[in-house]
Parts: sequence; structure tokens; C-alpha cells
Amino acid sequence: MTIVVHHNPGCGTSRNVLEIIRNSGEEPVVIEYLDEGWTRAQLLGLFAAADITPREALRVQRSPAEELGLLEDGVSEEAILDAMIEHPVLVNRPIVCTPKGVRLCRPSETVEILL
Repeated sequence: MTIVVHHNPGCGTSRNVLEIIRNSGEEPVVIEYLDEGWTRAQLLGLFAAADITPREALRVQRSPAEELGLLEDGVSEEAILDAMIEHPVLVNRPIVCTPKGVRLCRPSETVEILL
């Protein structure tokens, strides 16, 4: 089974998800998105597959979301998406893709549904 983890090694939840996957006997493809960044098509595809919006995937804590004005009423999904492309840290993590689906795996145990 191919598993892809959009991972931030500095995030405890992301590290926990990676450990759960590895403990299941699978070795995932790990994409460190802070280094690689995002494309619009990639984010739109992931969000559509996970059935979430950019606003639902927005990382609010320990991110520049507030200082960029992304938490204000009336900020469009497009504006959030543009900011996520410019500032990859704005995407909450980890996002996991398997043949069983795509999910934003918070809390960590959410990944078990995909294994």
C-alpha cells in the first residue's frame, strides 16, 4: 500500500502519525512540505480529497495566520489558499494519503482509519 505523509518534523502530532504508520508495518513516502512548498493544484486536490476547505486546513496556532489577517471575517478561501502557497506553515498537518482516502490527521489516531 502506498502511503504519503505531508509532514513537518517539528510537529509532535506529525511525528506521532509517522510513528503510527511505521508501527503498522508500512513505510510511507514522507514529504516535508515546509521545504518543498505547495502548489495551488496540489492543495486543491488534497483539500477536495479530504473534503475540507482551505479555512478548515488553516493552521492558526504558532503560525502567521493572525498577523496576515487571515482570521478576519470575510477573508476568502482564495486568499487563504494564496497565503498557504506563500507560507507553507499555514497548512495544518499532517495530511495523509492512502488508497483508503485522504485526511488531515489531527488527532494522531485519525490516521488509523486510513491504514
